[in-house]
Amino acid sequence: MDPERPLPENGPTNRIPAPMSNPYLKPELFQFLRDLKANNDRDWFNENKYRYEQHVKEPLLDMIADFAPLLSGLSPHYRAIPKTVGGSLFRIYRDVRFSKNKDPYKTVAGVHFRHESAKNVHAPGYYFHIEPDNLFLALGIWHPESPTLLSIRNRMVEDPEGWEEMVQASDFAGTYELQGESLKRAPKGFDPEHPLIDDLKRKDFIGVARFDEADAGRPDLLPFLADTWDKGTALMRFLSGALDIPF
Repeated sequence: MDPERPLPENGPTNRIPAPMSNPYLKPELFQFLRDLKANNDRDWFNENKYRYEQHVKEPLLDMIADFAPLLSGLSPHYRAIPKTVGGSLFRIYRDVRFSKNKDPYKTVAGVHFRHESAKNVHAPGYYFHIEPDNLFLALGIWHPESPTLLSIRNRMVEDPEGWEEMVQASDFAGTYELQGESLKRAPKGFDPEHPLIDDLKRKDFIGVARFDEADAGRPDLLPFLADTWDKGTALMRFLSGALDIPF
């Protein structure tokens, strides 16, 4: 496929692979990432760029395009865009301008399905982290800006029962763990004795579901992703309501 080709307006309807095929996450993908971690320099990458294109970039762009109909089933307001620039696949090149780590390349692959109204990663979304020995699915919002964070906290105070019902629901609690950074003290303007104070201290609102490379190679990978993310729908609805965006 042409990696920069836009999806049809109504999304692809005939690209989902046969049930017994999974052309996306093959052993060669993980081997490339392992080798890159041991050889993170431009000379090595330029010599092995064909491996990145063949085993990482192209399969994941295909996966993104093929997942579009299933993503629409989760919510019609999220976009699967098979591109690396302005799309759903994170670029492999690191921005080292303000980092002490000057390694030029990321040694993980990341797929992020953003909300139609999102201008950056600081909005609710679905994320797929692909790294040797460290694979996980996540959903929610990571490092939101202060106004967004305040809106989420206010919603929790306004609807504490809704928040507790969501995090304690069997689908969510049996699949996801809330992770991310938290404040050491109660956020300004919030009661330190509030029953939800531990969650109100959160700076990130993300659920993480871990799995292994054996799951990555399963033939029903796309339905597996959709089913796992579907179990986190209550969190996505809560956050969308807090931010007054459609879900």
